[in-house]
Amino acid sequence: MKIFEKSHYALAVVFILHAVGVVGFNSEWKGYFQMLTPLNLLFSVIVLLLFQEGKNMLFWITAVGIYIAGFGVEWLGVKTGKVFGVYEYGATLGLKLDDIPLMIGVNWLILALASAGVTSRMPLPWFMKAIVAAALMVFLDFLIEPVAMAFDMWSWDGMTIPVQNYVAWYVIALIMLLVYFYLPFGKSNKVAAGLYLILFGFFTLLNFTL
Repeated sequence: MKIFEKSHYALAVVFILHAVGVVGFNSEWKGYFQMLTPLNLLFSVIVLLLFQEGKNMLFWITAVGIYIAGFGVEWLGVKTGKVFGVYEYGATLGLKLDDIPLMIGVNWLILALASAGVTSRMPLPWFMKAIVAAALMVFLDFLIEPVAMAFDMWSWDGMTIPVQNYVAWYVIALIMLLVYFYLPFGKSNKVAAGLYLILFGFFTLLNFTL
């Protein structure tokens, strides 16, 4: 009988990377750790995608759609200042297209899959799972925002995070997740809940050490 599955080892690696990240972001080498942020995002999304169960073509179309939608709303947000508020991206998230980091779409996908994975096994109707998962996404964004400003991921006009940001996040996340839960593909993910908890711990600790 297997005590540890492949998903446990994958989560262990993700946990170690984030634990090292907490130390690194609070050290004199934090600049190097900021440069590694895109790689960490890529690794996290690959782990999530690998352990998504019941993947079919509709799943992959949805995943790509979430990436494109996430990138698109961020482009619109930066260019107009009317979606989330007035903000701009720094250098930490890496390569940009028209001032928007390519990794920001990956970030939306990670948060969507992780949050959906938490609610997928709850005894709720599909639309309620989406409603709860969207709230979980916004909660993580609430933790991420101060850290993002401190480590040059993005910055807000006047260094103030507007309430509008969280409202827009919830509405956009809810639309994404309603589509995700409605479409016929597997929703279970063996690493999603664990990754969500790791992200929660990671950003909570960084908020305390800012």
